[in-house]
Amino acid sequence: MPPYENRYWWSNDGLRLHYRDYPGPSERPPILCLPGLTRNARDYDDLARRLSPEWRVITVDLRGRGDSGYAKDPMTYVPLTYVQDIEALLGELGVSRYIAFGTSLGGIVAMLLAGTARETLMGVLLNDVGPEIMPEGLSRIRSYVGKSNSWPTWLHAARAVAEANGDVYPHFQLEDWLAMAKRLYRLTSAGRIVLDYDMKIAEPFRVPGNEAGPDMWRALDGLKTVPALVVRGATSDVLAASVAERMASVLDAGELVTVADTGHAPTLDEPEVAAAIERLLARIPAEPASG
Repeated sequence: MPPYENRYWWSNDGLRLHYRDYPGPSERPPILCLPGLTRNARDYDDLARRLSPEWRVITVDLRGRGDSGYAKDPMTYVPLTYVQDIEALLGELGVSRYIAFGTSLGGIVAMLLAGTARETLMGVLLNDVGPEIMPEGLSRIRSYVGKSNSWPTWLHAARAVAEANGDVYPHFQLEDWLAMAKRLYRLTSAGRIVLDYDMKIAEPFRVPGNEAGPDMWRALDGLKTVPALVVRGATSDVLAASVAERMASVLDAGELVTVADTGHAPTLDEPEVAAAIERLLARIPAEPASG
C-alpha cells in the first residue's frame, strides 16, 4: 500500500483535478506541494515520505498534468488559473492555514497565493524561482515544452532525460535518471513511454508575460513576515544569484540555501536542503487545521 491516498477535487470550470494526500497530524498546518511547469505530484514523493506522518503533505497535479484533467481551453494553463484551482482545493478541504512548497512554476503560484490571502500561508519554500526569471532560462524552457516524444523502454527514456539534464545534475547516476524518467513520463496503453502532461500547456507559456503574471515582487511581499526558505541551484539559468539574495533580504524570516553543482531545479533531497527544510518547519507554529 502506498503511504498516501489518491484524491480529487473539481475546478471552477469543471475539471477533475488530482492530488496525493500523505497523512499527518491535524494540529499542524498541512504542507501543500506545487510542482514545476512540466512536472507533477510524483516529484514530491520522496519529500512527502520523509515528512509524513509528522506532517500532512498534499502534492498536487496541476491541470493538464499527471492524473488531473486536461483543459479544453489551453489559455487556462496560466498561473492565475492555477491559483484559482488551488484555492478551490483549500476550500474543499476546509484548510485555513497551510505551508506552501513550490518548485519553479509552483513557486510562482505560491507567491500569487500569498498575494491574494496572505493570512493563510504559515510558511513557504520557493525552489529555484523568484519574482524575476532569467531570460536564458525562459528561452531554454520554451525550446522544449510542448514537444512530444515517446520511447519503447524506461531505459531509453532515462537516457533521453540524462542527455537533456546532464549539466543540471552532473553527479546523477543511471538509477537517478530512471527515477526522474518515471516521474516525468507515463506508460501508455500501447506500451509506449510518453511525457505525462498536455502538450498544449506550451501555448500560453509562449506568450510573453504569461510565465510570471503580475508584479511578483509585490506578491512576494505577502510572504514578508512568514518563515521562508529560498533554494537555488548554483548553476541555475532561471533564478539569478542576485535575485535570490534580494529575496532573502526582503523576507524578514527568509533563509537562502544554494546547492552546489546543480542547475534548475534542486530536487529538495540534497542534505543541505533537507536540513534547511527541518529548520523551516521548526519555525512553523502549530495551529488547528481541518479537512
